[in-house]
Amino acid sequence: MSDTTQSYENLGPTSGAKFRQRTLPFLIAIAVLLAIPMTDPSRTVLTLIHQMAINIVFALAYNMLLGRGGMLSFGHAVYFGLGGYYCMHAMNWIEEGAGIWAYIPTFFLPILGFIGGGLAAAVIGSFSTRRSGTTFAMISLGVAELVFSGAFMFDSLFGGEQGINGDRMNGPEVFGLSMGPMSDIYWFMTFWVVVSVIAMYAFTRTPLGRLSEATRDNPQRVEFIGYNPTRVRWLVFTISGGFAGLAGGMSAVNYEIFTPEALSLIPSGFVLIMAYVGGITYFAGPIMGAIVLTYMSSMLSDFTEAWLLYLGLMFVLIVMYAPRGIAGIVFGFWDGVRGANSAELLRKWAVQVAGGLLMLIGLIVLVEVAIRWSNGWGEAYEPFGLHFMYNDLVTWIVIAVPLVIGGYLMRLATREKEETLA
Repeated sequence: MSDTTQSYENLGPTSGAKFRQRTLPFLIAIAVLLAIPMTDPSRTVLTLIHQMAINIVFALAYNMLLGRGGMLSFGHAVYFGLGGYYCMHAMNWIEEGAGIWAYIPTFFLPILGFIGGGLAAAVIGSFSTRRSGTTFAMISLGVAELVFSGAFMFDSLFGGEQGINGDRMNGPEVFGLSMGPMSDIYWFMTFWVVVSVIAMYAFTRTPLGRLSEATRDNPQRVEFIGYNPTRVRWLVFTISGGFAGLAGGMSAVNYEIFTPEALSLIPSGFVLIMAYVGGITYFAGPIMGAIVLTYMSSMLSDFTEAWLLYLGLMFVLIVMYAPRGIAGIVFGFWDGVRGANSAELLRKWAVQVAGGLLMLIGLIVLVEVAIRWSNGWGEAYEPFGLHFMYNDLVTWIVIAVPLVIGGYLMRLATREKEETLA
């Protein structure tokens, strides 16, 4: 009889798997960040990269709640905004040069954002984290509305509708950066993204990070082994709010203005979509979601008025057909290609991709034709030189046929997957 016992060390990933899944992506990201300035990017490209950097930190901070802690928040922009506002005030104090503020570099303002967001989260979390699930989500929504309304009442703190502006080119220089040119801000963003990603990844490896996942899955068992689930949720909530405030500080330095819009439900909803579309079960998921959705929101608006509708549809499709997000698709594809049944798996994925693309074609034509008809423009939708009018039979054939065939292929692939699992 062979010995089937194995030590617990063999249950974890191998050193090679750890390198591919943890170290290699980080090294590739560092190489890309160092290579970007060598391509002499335009001002538009740098602006987009800076927004991606802010959203990456914000999305990772939010996923500390949703993915790791199981806390669905509808108001996490509160801590992003309060951290950013604190940094805007600090930026003006640095410009005045009074007392100790004359010696604080603008480069390190995100630290103050972390402190501001963390303190606000500690206070609000002291009562909101006493509840979980739907109750916690509703409390976060109420707090978000409360803070957003207060931003228009306390002009000295929030500047009213005009917000607060400042000048980042003040204070001592760090690393020879004057904080004026876009190239200087690129290195500022790169520094804080790398620091934040490393810090938040390190947090997931700490006992508190592990306890947050245990509290998400089974709070009763966490309490049984001697830990307080409420205190765990509060600590995670505070740290998450701190990193959200750090992202707000990065935004304050980048844009040199902060308005109450940053405290509204719009950025709170957008960060939820970024995290979920990217994949809340993977650490890299929110990073992927932030990059993809920031690019889409910036570029799609130049091509169509329905870009928000497309983002919403993308969110719905991810929830329905790929609940593990973009990261789940990427890593699942990589593992599948390296598996024993790679040929069969690739065939099924090809069917799904073909079905999805056909449905997307029909849906895009339907939306764009409907927009032109609804707005009374009387214009035709003309992609690639084609001509689609709402009153043309060919238009509705182009809409219906891809939707039907694509839906059939998606259903066929789903059925095969269910039979395989059965």
